[in-house]
Amino acid sequence: MEHTDLVHESSSLAEQVRSKNSIIIVEDDRDFRESIVETLSLHGYDVTGAESALDFYRKIAEKSFQLVILDLGLPDQKGVVLAEYIRVNTAMRIIILTAQGALESRISAYKAGADTYLLKPVDTSELIASIESNMGRICDQQVPDSPGSLSVGQQVLPVRRWKLLRSQSVLVSPNGYSVKLSSREYDVLELLASVTDQVVSRSYLIEALGYEDTRMGSRSLDVLIHRMRQKASAIKERLPIKTVHGQGYSISGTLLLS
Repeated sequence: MEHTDLVHESSSLAEQVRSKNSIIIVEDDRDFRESIVETLSLHGYDVTGAESALDFYRKIAEKSFQLVILDLGLPDQKGVVLAEYIRVNTAMRIIILTAQGALESRISAYKAGADTYLLKPVDTSELIASIESNMGRICDQQVPDSPGSLSVGQQVLPVRRWKLLRSQSVLVSPNGYSVKLSSREYDVLELLASVTDQVVSRSYLIEALGYEDTRMGSRSLDVLIHRMRQKASAIKERLPIKTVHGQGYSISGTLLLS
C-alpha cells in the first residue's frame, strides 16, 4: 500500500472516531462555554461551541453531532423550543445544563425531549458520567433489533431491551409486543428512563404528574404503577420498573427512548 493510501486511511479512521464523540455545546456565556469545550476536549471528545440558537443551526448544517449540551437561557430562542427541534429533527442526545433549578423547568425540559438535566455549576465528573451514559444509549440504539448477549460466568444470556416510543406513546417489550400507554404512564417511564441508574422519589413523581402531595396523590401513583404492571403482565412480561422501598422507583434493565 502506498504512503498516500496509508495517510488517507489513517485520516478517515480518525474522522470516524471524532464523529462518534462529537458534541456541541450551546451556551451564551463565553467563558463558561470555552471552559466546557476545553475540559471535554481534554477528555477526548470532539467539541464545538455555539453561542446562540442561530449559531447552533448554522453549525449543525455543516457537521453532524451525537450529543448536545444545551443551556435553557439563550438570547435568541428558548432552550426548551430548541430542545423540541433537536428531538424531532435529529438523533442527538440532549443534556440540559442550566442554572434553572425549578421543578417546572425540569419537567418542561424533559417533555421537550431532554435526556439528562444538570445544574450549574456542574462537577466535571458528573458531566463526563452523563455524557458517557448518553453516548452508551446511542450505541445501544445502533445495535440491530436481534438480541445481543451478556456473559455471566460461562453462560451467555440475551440482553433484554425495552423501547419507549415517544411518537406513539407505546412501550415495546424485548420480544416485540407493544403496550399502549396513557399520557401519565408514558411520563412516568420517560422520567425514570431519563435518569439512568438513579432512584426517583415518590414525592418527585407525584408532583411531576400533577397529583397533590397527599395520601390521595400517593394512592393515585400506586394505582398508575399497578395498572402498568397489569398491562405488562397481559403480554407475559414484567414491567421494567423496580420499587425501592422507602425511596421511590427506578428502571430495571435497559429502556431505550426513541
